[in-house]
Amino acid sequence: MCGIVAYVGHQEAYPVIIKGLKRLEYRGYDSAGIALINGGLNVVKKKGKVVNLEEYAENTNLNGHVGIGHTRWATHGIPSDANSHPHTSGDGTIALVHNGIIENYLTLKSDLEAKGHIFKSETDTEVLVHFIEDIRNQLKCDLEEAVRVALTRVVGAFAIAVITTNEPTVLVAARRGSPLAVGIGEGEFILASDITPIVEYTSKVIYPKDNEMVVVNGVDYKLVDLNNNVLEPYVKELDFELASIEKGGFEHFMLKEIMEQPRTFHDCLRGRVKADESIIKLGGIRDYIDDIRSARRIMIIACGTSYHAALVAKYLFEDLAGIPTDVDFASEFRYRKVVIDDQTVVLGISQSGETADTIVALEKAKAKGAKVLGICNVVGSSIARMTDAGIYTHVGVEIGVASTKAFTGQLAIIYMLALLIAKEKGNIDYTKYKYLVHELTQISSKIEEALKSSYSAVERVSAACKNASSMIYLGRGLNYPIALEGALKLKEITYIHAEGYPAAEMKHGPIALIDENMFVVFIAPKDKTYEKIVSNIQEVKSRSGKVIAIVTKGDRTISEMADYTIEIPETDKLFTPILNIIPLQLLAYQVAKLRDCNIDQPRNLAKSVTVE
Repeated sequence: MCGIVAYVGHQEAYPVIIKGLKRLEYRGYDSAGIALINGGLNVVKKKGKVVNLEEYAENTNLNGHVGIGHTRWATHGIPSDANSHPHTSGDGTIALVHNGIIENYLTLKSDLEAKGHIFKSETDTEVLVHFIEDIRNQLKCDLEEAVRVALTRVVGAFAIAVITTNEPTVLVAARRGSPLAVGIGEGEFILASDITPIVEYTSKVIYPKDNEMVVVNGVDYKLVDLNNNVLEPYVKELDFELASIEKGGFEHFMLKEIMEQPRTFHDCLRGRVKADESIIKLGGIRDYIDDIRSARRIMIIACGTSYHAALVAKYLFEDLAGIPTDVDFASEFRYRKVVIDDQTVVLGISQSGETADTIVALEKAKAKGAKVLGICNVVGSSIARMTDAGIYTHVGVEIGVASTKAFTGQLAIIYMLALLIAKEKGNIDYTKYKYLVHELTQISSKIEEALKSSYSAVERVSAACKNASSMIYLGRGLNYPIALEGALKLKEITYIHAEGYPAAEMKHGPIALIDENMFVVFIAPKDKTYEKIVSNIQEVKSRSGKVIAIVTKGDRTISEMADYTIEIPETDKLFTPILNIIPLQLLAYQVAKLRDCNIDQPRNLAKSVTVE
């Protein structure tokens, strides 16, 4: 949630910060604001998107070489000008931006109000900046010390950046549970919630750990912890192309990222799979293969789209590797009594590596003695650092809020992991293993074929169902999670109500919804469930429902029954989930476009859920 940017250096800060906010807008777009130091403190903020802020600030003095910026996803307080960040201290000398939640803000606020502090917003962030001001005035200390002391008394998650007119070249930033990257340039520093605002200016980045602060003073900086110990920073060299965060001629980031999947899926496999030798190498978990192979149980923890990838993993780990596997929503796992021990392997899946519930759930599993592994996309993210080992998806930055290439990247890792474990356990015949490894390496080209062959069919289907009020997605076995994911994509960006179900469950309630206005999407590859799916389609047709079927290329039986048919290339039944999700992503995109929805920034959503 939320995105923060800060700049100190030789350039004018405003253009750097505003460009950074645009690149972080996928993290939240309820409001935006900037604070600059130029003699005094110049704060401009506005409800709405970054473009609203630009228009509002057009005739404002925006000079200054030190500044902070924020794009907001509302938690405490409705989206409004008053609740927008940056927030300032009572005396107007300190400005602060914040990503996270201060859990004890009501207690702090009550104490501060008793001392005479007056608040202008409903946010927890304004309480924090007043708290820092109060400590500074009590201790008569500098900004660094005031922030440090305040954060030792704060409960919650945060990434913050703070400036003050009393020390006009100083910037203090800190994190606990929320992401923060610090770019170290030539005579300049750019801090942000992720690297997208940074890469244009420098390739050198520091990722502070929890309860660490970065203090910038002109051209110098230091890294300290909240006990005031000076730390040796680890400066990482980024390998990142600026073009990957631009639209590249596409109308929307989501479409660009859908169309990138042949390449990104291949990138996930590159260097890890050698089809000619039938070898899978996952170096990130090399030292933990024995633990996985001998595990009594695997527990997978995830949220949202990653949860759907986890459900596919459950089928694969049990079917191929023969290991009992449970899947849990991270938000449920963390609040219930779970039975795990040192013979349990816990796998966390998160695109950003910063999902708050998943992080806390993995910490809980680790405390109970489980081996904790991770699958994520962002190098240096919290989950990457806290897990015992893990695997990166390497699909590149995903800007569109509705996840597409990150999902298929997660599936790529899951298939490799399942095949590797099955082989290590001796649970799969070598001939079959060799065949499946080869088939896996063909999936990239088949994704490309699916994109090309299904595009026009998807456009026809989209035109038919664009005004639907509700849709049902049905799948069986490995493709039940794809029904869930397809429904999620549709409701995320089109605002059409959609639900995914196991096809057999239709008769246990959802069939009551079927009438001539209901569109039902069937995922119907030619596998062992095919005949059952045919029966389900007949049940829908007999009640006048509209049937959209995702079928294997060349299918005639279902094609003659369905109102609309979308074909995918033929592949082994094990890999059909990867191909089936492609037309469902396109379907959601095309319907959203026809409904004139904000595709890359759907209402009420943010890319990375870093708060509860």
